[in-house]
Amino acid sequence: MTKFTDYGLRVLMALAVTQERALGAGQIAAQYGISQHHVAKIATALVAGGFVVSERGRGGGLRLARGADQISLGAVVRHLSAGDVLVECLGVGSTCCIAPACGLRGPLQLAQEAFYATLDGYSVADTVGQRAALRGLLTN
Repeated sequence: MTKFTDYGLRVLMALAVTQERALGAGQIAAQYGISQHHVAKIATALVAGGFVVSERGRGGGLRLARGADQISLGAVVRHLSAGDVLVECLGVGSTCCIAPACGLRGPLQLAQEAFYATLDGYSVADTVGQRAALRGLLTN
């Protein structure tokens, strides 16, 4: 999984533990010690995927678009890592010279599908079960 996807999941977790108020990209970046620019790009992707809403103005910021229990981790990871593949031959336009005779593609494709299937069984709410502890760790 890329850092972009990892941080995207962390953004959703931060929003899930502070559902009573919106958080700005700068606040989230400070909580995790990562670039505000990077969080802004992640937020844009999460808004485009329908996982987060962005509110302007005083009191604005980012909020979950729906309940944390209704946001599938599998859907989020698929969206944020669209186009990323485990190995080149699983992607479009593979140039691997051994692809026609390679036996690695099948097992790796099954492993990738199992990864997503496992994540499909969990929601963002499942990641914030220790809400009070997480909130304490994310407070700056």
